[in-house]
Amino acid sequence: MSDRTILVAGTWDTKNDELDYIAQVIRSQGGSVLSMDVSVLGEPSLPVDVSKHDVAGAAGSSIEAAIATEDENEAMQIMARGAAALAARLHAEGRIDGAIVLGGTMGTDLALDLCAALPLGVPKYVVSTVSFSPMIPPERLAPDIQMILWAGGLYGLNSVCKASLSQAAGAVLGAARAVERPRRDRPLIGMTSFGKTVLRYMVSLKPALEERGFEVAVFHATGMGGRAFESLAAEGAFAAVMDFAPQEVGNHLHGSSISAGPDRMTAAGRAGVPQIVSIGCYDLVDLVGWQPLPEHLKDRPAHAHNRLLTSVIMTPDERREMARVICERLARAQGPVVLLLPTEGGNEWDRPGGPLSDAEGLAAFCAAIREHCPPNVKLVELDAHINDAVFSEAALGVVDAWRADGVLPG
Repeated sequence: MSDRTILVAGTWDTKNDELDYIAQVIRSQGGSVLSMDVSVLGEPSLPVDVSKHDVAGAAGSSIEAAIATEDENEAMQIMARGAAALAARLHAEGRIDGAIVLGGTMGTDLALDLCAALPLGVPKYVVSTVSFSPMIPPERLAPDIQMILWAGGLYGLNSVCKASLSQAAGAVLGAARAVERPRRDRPLIGMTSFGKTVLRYMVSLKPALEERGFEVAVFHATGMGGRAFESLAAEGAFAAVMDFAPQEVGNHLHGSSISAGPDRMTAAGRAGVPQIVSIGCYDLVDLVGWQPLPEHLKDRPAHAHNRLLTSVIMTPDERREMARVICERLARAQGPVVLLLPTEGGNEWDRPGGPLSDAEGLAAFCAAIREHCPPNVKLVELDAHINDAVFSEAALGVVDAWRADGVLPG
């Protein structure tokens, strides 16, 4: 087992004992440490490998300029930009194999930027007093970020917080040793979906695409999955996307906390990635199942998927708005877009006679798609349901046509 080097970042002026403890645990397990100080005002009591002056300089600024702002938020954003730039550089140079960042709200704010700068497959751990908090927006989370609650660690070392710190130190080193990073030997297709009870196209599409030489990654479109999908699309990780479950767009429009952020369904378009898009679960708003339904949604037909997730259906007017927003986002795409519109429904529960069937709402949505579909999008209507074989065959037909035209590798 070869040693791995872990970047240990934090404010070494105020969190010296805690950061040094993490470093000691990593070293005791045979790993190496590269330390980064992101403090502004104070000086670390121990030598660090990357000084706060290095960090500020990487942001095109200086510690003096950060202090001169007389605003801790603005100062720490300077440090966040520098820390992210340096972390990316250190990894690209092969000097670090993973990162662990420690902090309260200030340190966590910086940690999110640092982790987002590291590619998928590079272990990235945040030890924070606000881990898993609703203060943390999903759009700022790296696709494979790990968080550990820094329990009892707001000030100074103790046996309670050592339990969290030691686990985090061992976890990041173990991850750096064990990780199998994504390969780039086959073109990757990113697909959005839900479980097989509601959307089934992935069952036939995945093997068919693999037979054509593609690798397929399916993302669970329940907030964090969509966020990871968008992040990887922005990085250019996908040869093409099959964004068949845009439900997170509607979740965000309705204020649900099950959101992938305001930019869902935009990253692939900005990156010029070829897109095949459809309407899986377009008509549903996902809500946290253990919370009371909002007043304006209480009288809607609903499906309690489990104790974590409940879905309610949209009204016809809300579906028209959903169609408009989807088309508006696709209109900005810099690459080819095909929108597959299965006119008989977009999830297993909305089939005729199903528990969430609404023929009027479906018709309203389809009409709005036709009305707002932009000229850069090829609209293909299918007299079928999204879970019918006809839908999957149509998607494969687009892929095969793109392969023949050189849009996708053949």
